[in-house]
Amino acid sequence: MSTSAGRRVDKPWGHEEVWAEGPGYVGKLLIIRAGHRLSLQHHAQKVETIRVLSGELEISVGDHPERLQTERAGPGAVIHIPAGLLHRMRAITDLELVEVSTPELDDVVRHADDYGRS
Repeated sequence: MSTSAGRRVDKPWGHEEVWAEGPGYVGKLLIIRAGHRLSLQHHAQKVETIRVLSGELEISVGDHPERLQTERAGPGAVIHIPAGLLHRMRAITDLELVEVSTPELDDVVRHADDYGRS
């Protein structure tokens, strides 16, 4: 495990904490405040699997911004997001998620962002 485990990163929507990191994965805890949403984004290489620990979220996924499918998910739900798939999460209530992904890659491509990030 890398020394970055335990690292907290504040975000405009809440924060994330790296809890584990190895040669083939990175594990994060995401805390998203109610009403906030993450960027509409995709990753060129990164693959994510998300498990909802508490709260309720709305997740939109699709291959094109005009063809997103949106559904709600609550505690226990598991969501797999392959590389290249557009996705966006919105916290309906305060939300805790565990995300396990391929090694931390800075390959996010933002298509829309509420906080002015590009």
